[in-house]
Amino acid sequence: MTMRRTDHPAVETLLQQPGLDTALRTIGEKVLAQERLTPKDGITLFEKGEPGLLGALANAVRERMHGHKTYFNRNFHIEPTNVCVFACKFCAYSRLYKHREEGWELSIDQMLDIVKGYDGQPVTEVHIVGGVHPKMNLEFFCELMRKIKAHRPDLHIKGFTAVELDYMFRKAKVSVEEGMRIMHEAGLQSMPGGGAEIFDPAIRAQICHDKVDADGWLHIHRTAHQLGMVTNATMLYGHIENYGHRIDHMERLRQLQDETHGFNTFIPLKFRNKDNEMSHIPESTVIEDLRMYAIARLYMDNFSHLKAYWPMLGRSTAQLTLSFGVNDLDGTIDDTTKIYSMAGAEEQHPSMNTAQLAMLIKQAGRRPVERDTVYNEIKDYTDEVFSDEELLAN
Repeated sequence: MTMRRTDHPAVETLLQQPGLDTALRTIGEKVLAQERLTPKDGITLFEKGEPGLLGALANAVRERMHGHKTYFNRNFHIEPTNVCVFACKFCAYSRLYKHREEGWELSIDQMLDIVKGYDGQPVTEVHIVGGVHPKMNLEFFCELMRKIKAHRPDLHIKGFTAVELDYMFRKAKVSVEEGMRIMHEAGLQSMPGGGAEIFDPAIRAQICHDKVDADGWLHIHRTAHQLGMVTNATMLYGHIENYGHRIDHMERLRQLQDETHGFNTFIPLKFRNKDNEMSHIPESTVIEDLRMYAIARLYMDNFSHLKAYWPMLGRSTAQLTLSFGVNDLDGTIDDTTKIYSMAGAEEQHPSMNTAQLAMLIKQAGRRPVERDTVYNEIKDYTDEVFSDEELLAN
């Protein structure tokens, strides 16, 4: 159903402002009519769009699609290693294989112990992602997943970026199609969106020259979709890319989504500059972060969900994004995830229990809804009353 202006008076008021750029007014009309924005429209939004207008438009789309529902899930992370054969300039997390004594390498038994540590808890997803270790190969991770499924069959396994999978498949000398089939049969049910960074080859050559390129990343996700798996999509923004690079990246994702309809959600990831080779680059401001989320909601019209990863942004900014198109804050997580904390994320020990995350969402005027990995709704917490003990629990 097409949105009417009267459904969103704030949008109507903003579009009728005297002196509003004609191109922005035209884009706003297209958004209300649910017409697809062009790459040129996207760049115009980045170059000319003020936060107030962008937020109002993005919020109108968000509320048309989801009302006030804001999703989260109960998940935990396993990071098998931070030892990595690649040397991405923006990464503060990994340690090159020759410096592996500075990192960690978990055995299958150690990772299974992490899973067992959640026995009896209502978690629905384990998220497995880490560095690209030359000795942690295809069979190693297949064995891990088979053991996880044998221990807890109901636990959804989301794991392995396209970068990790590309390396595993090449080392095992199998095609992407064969490798994805093997992983899927071993227990892999969905994939995160990491490793996408920025698709433009010139930018990629400067920040992550030695890992899978855009075509390879997209091919792995396309293959996963063809197997019936859902995946996420990301974009690393706020470093050396320009607005055109961002739109090109989102356009390639939008085209693959038109083809497969296999993406769950889009997650813009803020570049953090702590302890990496790009530390000299200033980080984006909160205003620019909010503009990024709003434009993503407007441009990525075939993505149902837009996620803000709260540990990376911090809780206050994550709350603000809920008025700029975002309808998902990821999960309760736990304090073991190091990928972003080591890069200078706002949350150095990212852990919230269900009560805390639900209250964070309610304080922003939204409805907290627990979901599973594929967005089946589990419980609406809007009317839930939490005790002080629940809200203060570690």
